[in-house]
Amino acid sequence: MLGMCLTVSAAIAQNQTSEVKNAAESLLQSGPRLSIGGYAQIDFNQPVSDGKRYNSTLDIHRLVLLFGYRFSERTSFVSEIELEHVSEVYVEQAFLNHEFLPWLNLRGGLMLVPMGIINEYHEPPTFNGVERPNLDNKLVPTTWREIGLGFSGRFDAASLKYQAYVMNGFNGYDGAAKFRGSDGFRKGRQKGAESFMSSPTLAARLDYYGIPGLKLGVSTYNGKSQSTLYDGLDENDENAKVIADSSVVGINMLGLDARYRNGGLEARGQFNFAGISNSDAYNGYTGSDIGSRMLGWYLEAGYDLLHGNQNGQRLVPFVRYERYNTHAKTEGSLVKNESYDRTDITIGAGWWLTSGTVLKADYQFFSNSADTKSGQFNLGIGIWF
Repeated sequence: MLGMCLTVSAAIAQNQTSEVKNAAESLLQSGPRLSIGGYAQIDFNQPVSDGKRYNSTLDIHRLVLLFGYRFSERTSFVSEIELEHVSEVYVEQAFLNHEFLPWLNLRGGLMLVPMGIINEYHEPPTFNGVERPNLDNKLVPTTWREIGLGFSGRFDAASLKYQAYVMNGFNGYDGAAKFRGSDGFRKGRQKGAESFMSSPTLAARLDYYGIPGLKLGVSTYNGKSQSTLYDGLDENDENAKVIADSSVVGINMLGLDARYRNGGLEARGQFNFAGISNSDAYNGYTGSDIGSRMLGWYLEAGYDLLHGNQNGQRLVPFVRYERYNTHAKTEGSLVKNESYDRTDITIGAGWWLTSGTVLKADYQFFSNSADTKSGQFNLGIGIWF
């Protein structure tokens, strides 16, 4: 049929001596012209708190359909269409990739911002726990994608991979404040939905995978938030310029992460820092409470009790410790909110029936510096094909 080939995309590409691939990378490196895949996450959550009773929730958290098309040996298109909570539809990725050389690929469209582990590797069978780490919800914030253009590539002789993109930034103000202390930049993600840009931002990442079982990453994001007040701004109106400038913040974000696997041992860790300039003026104009510094990290360890099992099954008990503070520092008269200085501990296990199917169970302990404590029991099903 016009020479078209059709296959299902590869499942999880995890090898202790090579780089781990996510869904987009698997599609880009697939052989046939048309590749189809997907992943899904189905959750049960039961909040627990002293003296209070909460209903449990059951949710098809996300169902994602993956489509890739190879126009030639060098030119490919990758897309992800996501349905969240059954009723919400998003485009998670949609970008064109052209390879000039293995170390020089031109990439443009709706792309993941290469910050941290989970934002790029968020398929449910690739991480422990029913829910993603809260650090990657409040600080990064996953799943974070914007429209941009840039380059990526790899130097296999040096075991290095890089990404560098110019992208539109967060929507910080469109008649109301989008940033707040409770969840940082999360409400400002534009997600490629009629995004606007008043100034470009830069996102970049470098990965090293030369040591068997170990992958190290450093990432950065720099620029200003976007504001509708710059649209049609009269450059001679100094008062309007001052107001417009008060509706934006400068963002400088740094991320460090590491993943390690040796035999049955699995470990990972991540550190994120975000410096926010002009937060005092932004809060004064918008009435919000964004901090001037956000900081967080986590460490996680697990062990595969079925390591060496010939049928590919894995049984991994794990523990994850997270500390993150969206009010690590505040400016002006804004007082730090102690409830934003949070500690989460997650203890659980995952049973991988195959490389692309997993059953998960865990319990989470939540606390903060305001001495508020709660918990949550979770069950989940994860699928990736």
